[in-house]
Amino acid sequence: QVQLVESGGGLVQAGGSLRLSCAASGRTFSLYAMGWFRQAPGKEREFVAAISWNSGRTYYADSVKGRFTISRDNAKNTVYLQMNSLKPEDTAVYYCGQAYGGALAIRSYAYAYWGQGTQVTVSS
Repeated sequence: QVQLVESGGGLVQAGGSLRLSCAASGRTFSLYAMGWFRQAPGKEREFVAAISWNSGRTYYADSVKGRFTISRDNAKNTVYLQMNSLKPEDTAVYYCGQAYGGALAIRSYAYAYWGQGTQVTVSS
C-alpha cells in the first residue's frame, strides 16, 4: 500500500522560507514522477511543481517560478519543496502526489496517490 506523508508546513511571515518534505513508501519510489499541489480555502487544487523520476526534468507554476525549488532524494524515498520569498497568497494546504509513471506530470489526474496535506500559512 502506497503512503505519502508530508511534513514541514507551518506559519511563517511574508518573505520567509519553509521546506516541505514528502516521504513515500509502498512501491519503488525512483520509478515515479512526483509533484506538489496546493489548495487554498474556497479554491480548487492547483499545480505547484513537479519532478521526473530521475530529477532530469522539473516544472513550476508561473506563480512560484524563481521562488520554489522541487528536488528528490531517491535513496531516501523523499521529495522536497523549498519555498523562499513566501507571500500571503502562498497560504494553502500543500499536497504531494506520486504519478502513475516516471514522466513529469502537471495535471492532477496523472497522479495515482496523494498525501494527507500540510498547512502552510504566510502572514503579511
